[in-house]
Amino acid sequence: MSVATMSEIFGSDAFSPKQIAERVNNIGVAKVKLPLLSMVMLGVLAGAFIGLGALYFVIVKSDATLSFASSQLLGGLTFSLGLILVIVAGAELFTGNNLLVMAWAAGKISSEELLKNWLIVCFANFIGAAGLALLVFLSGHTEMNNGAIAEQYINIAIAKTSMPMGTAFFRGVLCNVLVCLAVWMAFSGRTIIDKTIAIVFPISAFVAAGFEHCIANMYFIPLAMLIKKFGHSSFVAESVSWLGFASNLVPVILGNLVGGSVLVGLVYHVIYRRVAKANNYSE
Repeated sequence: MSVATMSEIFGSDAFSPKQIAERVNNIGVAKVKLPLLSMVMLGVLAGAFIGLGALYFVIVKSDATLSFASSQLLGGLTFSLGLILVIVAGAELFTGNNLLVMAWAAGKISSEELLKNWLIVCFANFIGAAGLALLVFLSGHTEMNNGAIAEQYINIAIAKTSMPMGTAFFRGVLCNVLVCLAVWMAFSGRTIIDKTIAIVFPISAFVAAGFEHCIANMYFIPLAMLIKKFGHSSFVAESVSWLGFASNLVPVILGNLVGGSVLVGLVYHVIYRRVAKANNYSE
């Protein structure tokens, strides 16, 4: 049996970038055709999954004995849990769904279908992330490590809600370039191990670099607001409020859209549309 035949039978080879582009287009069509209830429920799951990755991240960040680089790297590795759950377990994530722009640009889905998916999934992600934040607060988890975890949530939220909107926007752009590249590469894999390895490095890189992910912030900031209002300790955190949350979320969502849709999705669409045209011409 030849190596090529074995590869075809057992699927040990990865999909090529051209094949990934085709898969993204086809999956994009399937995503916008999901029944409303399924889309919402999968969106809620994705928000909770990203929140679980964020929870894991904060446990690492609450350890004051770690150096900056070690803390950022380990925090990024643990945060990767969120997207691994989304891809492997199955869920609808707004930032990953920015790649739907490829199917839109190819004329496979309408503008209305694209925007409807983004709005519904983003809102469902918020329900999932904020809902997890409430459950985590009620569980008493934030009191671990002598309250250092609660303090870390407050510090993270202060940094995010105090951030200039321009900074938040560009950090959002860079974040979703890496997130969508992680999703793109995960589509090349045939096994869970393939997909996990493809996800870990881009996601850990964006977290270590301090970039901004809107769905993660839908977990971080609401939980910090709960700790501030109902926690046992009193934290001075004036920016941790609904207004501060909005001042972070709006530019980060816009930045995520630009990074994922334009700098990844549309770029790959242009590349592989040209490749397809060249192949058709040569034939």
